[in-house]
Amino acid sequence: MSASKHHVTIDLDDRSYDIVIGAELLGNPGTYARLPGGGCAAIVSNDTVAPLFGARLATALRGRYSQVIEINLPDGEAHKDWPTLNRIFDSLLRAGSDRKTTLFALGGGVIGDMTGFAAACYMRGVPYVQVPTTLLAQVDSSVGGKTAINHAMGKNMIGVFNQPLLVVADVDTLTTLPQRELVAGLAEVIKYGPIADDAFFAWLEQNLDALLLRDTQALAHAIRRACEIKARVVSQDERETGLRAILNFGHTFGHAIEAGLGYGSWLHGEAVGCGMVMAADLSVRAGLIEPVYAARIERLVQRAGLPVHAPALGIERYQQLMRVDKKADAGQTRFVLIEAPGRAGLHHVPPDLVADVIRLRTQ
Repeated sequence: MSASKHHVTIDLDDRSYDIVIGAELLGNPGTYARLPGGGCAAIVSNDTVAPLFGARLATALRGRYSQVIEINLPDGEAHKDWPTLNRIFDSLLRAGSDRKTTLFALGGGVIGDMTGFAAACYMRGVPYVQVPTTLLAQVDSSVGGKTAINHAMGKNMIGVFNQPLLVVADVDTLTTLPQRELVAGLAEVIKYGPIADDAFFAWLEQNLDALLLRDTQALAHAIRRACEIKARVVSQDERETGLRAILNFGHTFGHAIEAGLGYGSWLHGEAVGCGMVMAADLSVRAGLIEPVYAARIERLVQRAGLPVHAPALGIERYQQLMRVDKKADAGQTRFVLIEAPGRAGLHHVPPDLVADVIRLRTQ
């Protein structure tokens, strides 16, 4: 059964835009009917996704744009860097792309982040559209305008806020997703329950098996609810001065894992899944939630197939990496902790409690 089409709006005044969720969207010219046309459409993708969906998207865009070019990058988090970003600029310049160019990010979170960053910089700014093809990107990275590349000293440290014109979340693209990537995406779905909607958390506990089996209706519901929560948060705090930080539940530990192991060793969602378990443990130690709720989070993360034990980088190394985290305040690490089921906030935590969690969770 195909999923019905849903719209979720990110309300940012004159920069507001829709997230369209459903089946058979990517190759439908009508999906893009409200976009400004006439110039160049540049499809930025990677060597894995482009052969699957590139031609379909290009065909859908040709009636609306005078020129369609395709820019294919190497796949993987290890390539989310300056040299790969420059390949986008090189291709645009070689094609003679001007300020009427619209970039289309066709792929997962790495492609979405780099395309949005490139769009903000090329000729001091051109529009872009997100066409996420992974579950993680559809529920998180494609929504909200955070764009960046990695630095050897920290994840997503170089970037800008740049909102897209449109987000197209076609659930059909998830049929080709490797199971490991699907599971990684579930981490970013799961996080929305403990931080913002305890009823959704309970729904996930009941429907996880359907999600793992790629049930279209279950996936569409999970994507829509995740996007609704993120839309509400982003509309209130676009530039992460306060409330939006709760969306980084599990990410302080998770980013340290990614940077410490080397980008690409663990998928982002795998690191976030483990990071959520660690952050839930820390919430208990800080006296905010009962152990039984942290145990529910761990059980759901483990059922999804995500790791619940972190790599043994050493306590000092973890603390060093977490001090670079963007939520740090005057050099002191802050953590997104669960304050009650369905509610989260930013907290300073004594270093000895953090060390206890790292010691418990590393293997």
